[in-house]
Amino acid sequence: MFPHLLLLLVGFVLLRVLYLIVVIRNNSKRDVSHITGKRKGPTRTMIVMGSGGHTAEMLQIVQQLDFAKYAPRQYVLAAADKTSVVKVIDVEVRRQPDIAKQEYEILTITRSRHVQQSYLTSVFTTLTAIANSVPLVFRSRPDLILTNGPGTCVPICLVAFLAKVLFINRNCKIVFVESFCRVKSLSLSGRILLWITDLFVVQWPGLASEGITRKVQYFGRLSE
Repeated sequence: MFPHLLLLLVGFVLLRVLYLIVVIRNNSKRDVSHITGKRKGPTRTMIVMGSGGHTAEMLQIVQQLDFAKYAPRQYVLAAADKTSVVKVIDVEVRRQPDIAKQEYEILTITRSRHVQQSYLTSVFTTLTAIANSVPLVFRSRPDLILTNGPGTCVPICLVAFLAKVLFINRNCKIVFVESFCRVKSLSLSGRILLWITDLFVVQWPGLASEGITRKVQYFGRLSE
């Protein structure tokens, strides 16, 4: 009996995954209004930070957000990334000096892949990061996840997609903004997450043809 139930469960999960991929692909051909929809209140937003250039680019995008509409904001960083913590706080304080009105928090997970780490060993660190991400994403249940491709985003987005599969947070939207430095090809993170992101944005027109599974959208440069 148990093997049959297990097979039924696996079959259901696979069908659910295929269904969501098809829905995401079809929605990607619509205008971007389906990302926030007709939401009445603020959008709970999870912003995945990288380090160095990724952080700089993402914070430039964050500064263009309407903080009243995208709140509360949760910034997810690699545990050892102290520099990005300072930069995030600086942006938040400049936008909202009144501490009582600030609506953000900083969360950390294990880094999924270190610089120059081999792909083989990164499998194990990524699994650890996924394990860290499960309680974080399931508890927060964000309406929107915004990322620009650091390795930290892979476990977060995979867990968010899992939450959709399991009907835990069905309405979460994942927006991936490819880094400005990706001129001729998509990043590794982008190629991994291309299937499951609700909106995949590139900043160079030549990359718009890179979408194999769905339409990649070119919006021009989003950061200055």
